[in-house]
Amino acid sequence: MKKLSSYILMLALFAFSSCSLFEMDNYEEPKETLQGEVVDVETGEPVLTDQGSEGIRVRLIEDSWKGNVTPNPDFFCRPDGTFQHTKLFKGNYNIRVDGPFIPIVREDGRGVPLADESQNVDIHGVTKVRFEVQPFLKVEWVDEPQVINGKVRAKVRVTRAVSEDVFREKIEPMGNYDNSFLNVTDIQLFVSYSSTVGYRARDERWSSQINYDGSAFNALLGETITIESNGTIPPGRAVFVRAAARINYDTPRGSGIRRWNYNEPLQLLIP
Repeated sequence: MKKLSSYILMLALFAFSSCSLFEMDNYEEPKETLQGEVVDVETGEPVLTDQGSEGIRVRLIEDSWKGNVTPNPDFFCRPDGTFQHTKLFKGNYNIRVDGPFIPIVREDGRGVPLADESQNVDIHGVTKVRFEVQPFLKVEWVDEPQVINGKVRAKVRVTRAVSEDVFREKIEPMGNYDNSFLNVTDIQLFVSYSSTVGYRARDERWSSQINYDGSAFNALLGETITIESNGTIPPGRAVFVRAAARINYDTPRGSGIRRWNYNEPLQLLIP
C-alpha cells in the first residue's frame, strides 16, 4: 500500500511539472521603437554612410536591471545616416554609434575614460535620438557625372571635415598615435542598379577605386579628382553611383574596419 501511495505521489508530481513545461510564454513581444540620426556637428548635415558592417554601427546596452552589461545585437545606419529599431523592450539603454568620425567614446591605453558622448535614454513608445559628431572627411560631387561609351566619369572633391589639429587633440591621448592615421588611403566610385549603392551594394564589374600611398593625397585635398568606372555598363538602364573616401584609422579602435565617408547617390541613365 505504501508503495502504491508513493507511486501515485510521483505521478502527481510529474503531471504538475509537465504542465509547467508546456505553459505558454506570457511575456509581451518587444514593440518599442528607437529612431535616430547621425549628423555633422558643424553643419548639421547627415553623415552619409554604407548600409552594412562598414557603415555606422549602432550599439545598445540595456541597463535597466543594472546587472546586464551584454550589448544587444548591433545594427547599422541607413545610407542617409538615420537608423531605426522597432523591436525593443521598454527600458533604459546606453546608445553608442561608431563610424567615420571622431569616436564619441574614448579611453586612454589604461582604460581610463577620456570622453563619453554616448546617450542614456529611456525607450518607451517611439523614442528619438540625435548624435552630433565630427566626420573625418567630406566628399562632394564637383559636377554631375557623365556617361561616355558605357563608362561613368565622375569628378569629386575630398576635404577634411575635422582639422588635423583637432584630430590629433582627440585621438593622441588614446595612445599609440601615428601620423599615418590621417592619410587618405583611397577613393572609391561605387556603381550599382540598387539605390542603396555603396560597398555592400556595388557591382564589382563597374565599381572602381584609386589608391594612394602614405601621405600622397595631402596635396590633392580640396582639388578635383576624376575617377572612371570599370568595364562597360549595358545601355538602356539606369544605375546609381556614389563616391567615398577614407583615412587610415579604424573605428572603433582595434576593430580593423576603416569606414568610408560618402557623398549622396545619383541616378544615371546609360544611353
